[in-house]
Amino acid sequence: MEQLREFLIEQIHIELLWIMISGAKKKSGPSKIKIRPVMMKDDLLFQVSIQEETQIFHKNYNKDKLIDNILNWMKDFKQLQLEGKQISAVVLVSKKQKVTIKKKRVDRKEMIVDHSHNRKKSYILEEGKPVDFLVDLGVMTKEGKVVHKKYDKYRQINRFLEFIEDVLPHLPKDRKVNIIDFGCGKSYLTFAMYHYLKVLKGYEVRIIGLDLKIDVIEHCQRLAQQYGYQDLTFQVGDIADFTGVDEVDMVVSLHACDTATDHALEKAVTWGASVILSVPCCQHELNKQISCKEMEPILGYGLIKERMAALMTDAIRAQLLETRGYSTQILEFIHMDHTPKNILIRAVKTGKSSVKKEELDKCMEFLGVTPTLDELLNKKGI
Repeated sequence: MEQLREFLIEQIHIELLWIMISGAKKKSGPSKIKIRPVMMKDDLLFQVSIQEETQIFHKNYNKDKLIDNILNWMKDFKQLQLEGKQISAVVLVSKKQKVTIKKKRVDRKEMIVDHSHNRKKSYILEEGKPVDFLVDLGVMTKEGKVVHKKYDKYRQINRFLEFIEDVLPHLPKDRKVNIIDFGCGKSYLTFAMYHYLKVLKGYEVRIIGLDLKIDVIEHCQRLAQQYGYQDLTFQVGDIADFTGVDEVDMVVSLHACDTATDHALEKAVTWGASVILSVPCCQHELNKQISCKEMEPILGYGLIKERMAALMTDAIRAQLLETRGYSTQILEFIHMDHTPKNILIRAVKTGKSSVKKEELDKCMEFLGVTPTLDELLNKKGI
């Protein structure tokens, strides 16, 4: 590794653009590491972004500490790519720790590099470009500036659109896309979904927002008409009793409390929806049910039991969707206004099951729980 150390000493300086470490040799631990120079006051440091599954961790190092860390990280990675203003290089590390460095000269002397610690993030709905519904909902000013108190909401909306961007290949392009938003509330995300799919991406869509609050639904319907969003409608109703559509491509449920989430998921599976996006909250059901002798010593702490039950609820929901032919992920979202819950269940229909229902049944039996979603799907014979 001494050859690599000398190379890094030579190339890690203010004219470094970035370093990407990839090709993890282990399934556990970091999958990717990105490095870039940053100026903090008058000091040159190097910001390291380490990706582990869906999470990214950031830390700053000086040059010497960074080089020591890179040499250590490269024991578990196959490749390092380095880009600078005057050099482009790829470093390969074999199983026997043999280092191969391939580099070539480039000319990027005129390139302006942002070395600020907190660089401005690029959002799907760009700041500075006013969007009608964001203005009327109080997220943006008429000039397109994000209202300071609403910046978390702005980030949340854009993060949600990123999740939708990922599932676009699973939505039909040869016909109208039918979407249901259960528990749409003030409909920040419902309007964002319509604007993104219809206006920015050119999809033909029909979106229905459903909520129990009459005044909120009436307000949202007025806004939809004001914007000329003909295929965006809002209805008052309960998720469990909702009827009126036979074909749904995507079901969204972002703040349905407790078992209302289960009714939304059951509806989605019954319709055979291609995509499900759900952020559950207030998972009380399993907390009341869990009865497991082997876990009694740790379930005696009320707070621990409550949090464990909430995590188990979402894990079982995800697995139940897997048994019904969905490829399911549990991802980190951004906190909703009224709840700190930040887990998003994203499921894409594949028609293949990667989970054996019998094994999941044993798990639920061990915990002593009978989740509502399982009962609903079994009752439907799905």
